[in-house]
Amino acid sequence: MKQELAGKNVQKPLQGWPAIEDLYVFISVARHDGFGRAAVELGQSPSYISKRIAILEKQLDTRLFFRTNRVMRLTPEGEKALEGAQQVLQEMDAFLSNFRQWRGELTGDMTVGCSMGFGQDYLSDAISAFISQHPSLNIKLILSDREIDLMQSGTDVDIQVGDELNHTYIARKLAANRRILCASPDYLSQSVPLNSLDDLIHHSCLIINEKHSTFGNWPLTDGEQKILCRLNSHYSSNSGKVILNWALKSHGIALRSAWDVEPYLARGELVHVLPQWYQEANIWAVYTQRTSESPRIKVFIDFLVQYFAEKSLSREWQA
Repeated sequence: MKQELAGKNVQKPLQGWPAIEDLYVFISVARHDGFGRAAVELGQSPSYISKRIAILEKQLDTRLFFRTNRVMRLTPEGEKALEGAQQVLQEMDAFLSNFRQWRGELTGDMTVGCSMGFGQDYLSDAISAFISQHPSLNIKLILSDREIDLMQSGTDVDIQVGDELNHTYIARKLAANRRILCASPDYLSQSVPLNSLDDLIHHSCLIINEKHSTFGNWPLTDGEQKILCRLNSHYSSNSGKVILNWALKSHGIALRSAWDVEPYLARGELVHVLPQWYQEANIWAVYTQRTSESPRIKVFIDFLVQYFAEKSLSREWQA
């Protein structure tokens, strides 16, 4: 006869274990510091989010958040629980992804970040081609010219233009690219000759406020020397599209990515000036150690490397 166990210390398998869905809710609330934005992200009501957090706190027998009318933040126990929840979801994600990939599928959620210009002009088409190959994936593309925290924002991979990388992350080069100096023929015909970097001080330089750059400085190289050009300018913007438009309208000299200006150079609307000088601004996929083992991230990045190689992104300027 089979002997059964009974008593208060005997627990059935899974009894009292948190639901995977509740861990996902918890991570979203922690990321957004509140129920409201987490509810929007998850497509649920704030009351539902509050209920799931209450259930999770009861199951873990701990308080996860300090709450006031204005502030909601993790307790020390909550911070530890967040690390564990992220690890559990990562491992579950890897398990499902590996199993589905074995069956020839690539599924799950993936959030991709990118700057506005490159995201609209190039990455959106690349992701469209990727979607055609992997229609079961849920992909969210977030475009912003602000620097993002990959962990806090929930972004799986950020596609960045430029070599000023955060070295706490992992980076893989997707394509070679340079920023080059260019201006319209009309602007150049009406301005003093431009024969050297020293002459830039006499010109209108169109400055863009970018994520990592110091305003009014253009670090340039000819492959051997590195020169920091300190500029005077009356015209600046945080939008690369605005700077490009001003250059086309003969307001000055712009330092823009080759992929951005190549069509205008080909049509003669812009002229490449001081061509021996440039700024390295390669295209990178940036991600965290947490997402580095995700099969779909690996497949996505491999796809982008091949896609940009086949498209010969800024072929003339590749090193």
